[in-house]
Amino acid sequence: MSDPTIDPATFAELQEAAGAEFVTELVQTFLEEAPQMLKELRESQAAGDADTFRRAAHSLKSNSLTFGALALGAMARDLELGGLPAAQPPEALDALMLEYLRVDASLKALCHV
Repeated sequence: MSDPTIDPATFAELQEAAGAEFVTELVQTFLEEAPQMLKELRESQAAGDADTFRRAAHSLKSNSLTFGALALGAMARDLELGGLPAAQPPEALDALMLEYLRVDASLKALCHV
């Protein structure tokens, strides 16, 4: 059995601590901002801009882990810590995008947005 896209315990703890309505707002903000982070990763990789690459990967990692998107967070962490953007295979960003699409669908289902 594969791991869930969103860790149920992490998501439930967040809802309990912050309230379901606020979490829904946070999710909506994340789903609006994450595509820009993914775009920044691609563009900064192409430009060899290590600072922007690391910053975008860090933001995506932190936000993902907040909601319990553990696989997405781990993938973003690997990119953040992986050295120069040119050292990252393009397939890594493709895999990150696919995982983000899974997270997007799961968060929308959890929050009914």
